[in-house]
Amino acid sequence: MNKFIRLISSSLVAQIIIGIIAGVLVASIFPGAADYIAVLGNLFVKALKAVAPILVFVLVASSIANQKKGSNANMKPVIGLYLVGTFAAALTAVVMSFMFPTVLTLAKSTASIAPPEGIGEVLNTLLFKIVDNPVNALMSANFIGILAWAIALGVALSHASDATKKVLQDCSDGVSFIVRFVIRLAPIGIFGLVTNTFAKTGFEALAGYSHLLAVLLGCMFFIALVVNPMIVFFKTKQNPYPLILQCLRESGVTAFFTRSSAANIPVNMDLCKRLELNEDTYSVSIPLGATINMAGAAITITVLTLAAVHTLGIKVDIATALLLSIVSAVSACGASGVAGGSLLLIPLSCSLFGIPNDVAMNVVAVGFIIGVVQDSAETALNSSTDVIFTAAVCRSEENGTVTELAEQN
Repeated sequence: MNKFIRLISSSLVAQIIIGIIAGVLVASIFPGAADYIAVLGNLFVKALKAVAPILVFVLVASSIANQKKGSNANMKPVIGLYLVGTFAAALTAVVMSFMFPTVLTLAKSTASIAPPEGIGEVLNTLLFKIVDNPVNALMSANFIGILAWAIALGVALSHASDATKKVLQDCSDGVSFIVRFVIRLAPIGIFGLVTNTFAKTGFEALAGYSHLLAVLLGCMFFIALVVNPMIVFFKTKQNPYPLILQCLRESGVTAFFTRSSAANIPVNMDLCKRLELNEDTYSVSIPLGATINMAGAAITITVLTLAAVHTLGIKVDIATALLLSIVSAVSACGASGVAGGSLLLIPLSCSLFGIPNDVAMNVVAVGFIIGVVQDSAETALNSSTDVIFTAAVCRSEENGTVTELAEQN
């Protein structure tokens, strides 16, 4: 009994690992039981499909409506770096996905899918989905329409009273609580998914998952150690690596284990204080970065979407790939702060290519299987980059002030 209590009170990461191992063992020893155990995985996917639309709508609307105004804290350059970094991450993920294409083994049949013929059809679909009825968008899981209405509502309610904004924030917190509950069921759902997958495909799927994880982590390491240093050097004209390595060590490692950008905010604030940054800047930029600075999420959304595209044999031209980078970057800014939150935005990007929601949610399920490592690395990149870009702007402003004083003297 004590062992069981310790098991259910252990971390989600440990439980997911146990679920994966148990699924492989059951599929190997009792393959005939896979059809019954698969119900657990199907229920988990259904729960994700049910909560994802309302999560995107409420979270994005609340985030925009509750943004603070009138802060004189050099926020424009910080937000600029956040947006540039997130887009660069999505673009890097596109390039890496085409250099090392991933084909997944999915449970659902995809024979009836009619892929778009080019950027014209994609843009036509995008425009009509944007102006969809909001109720219909929620009911049909039209994530592009949901995102458009959430942004519009958030901008409109940014002028509302504080009480109205508080209600919207409370709704966001309530939906996030439900999401956390669903994700706590991930070990059981993954156990069912892994059992079903390995019983039907053997270890064929494992190679695809490991390849997918390698592409994801490769993109994240490239952003952390190549792209981010280039951005910092461009901003500060100084050697970026002492700052990069310190932030990865003191912020990234903590975020890797907490798997929550929001939970890592106190760590980042303390690091900014020890770096002697402008408090007026980091007191705003760090909490904001935990919401909108999501390079790791952009990578996850892009790589898994293109994995679905390659699996279905859909041809993607350069213009469509660029559009995917933009959509992934925008979607990442609305990613939930809970573990695995970015995975729930994959259907939005998949919808650009006419991929049905059922297939997209099976790709999301694959993301949860590899999420033990993927989500930890994603959060480490997201959270450490908040401090890196804030420090880059503060030091750039300091260098500019020193230069002005020197010229005056």
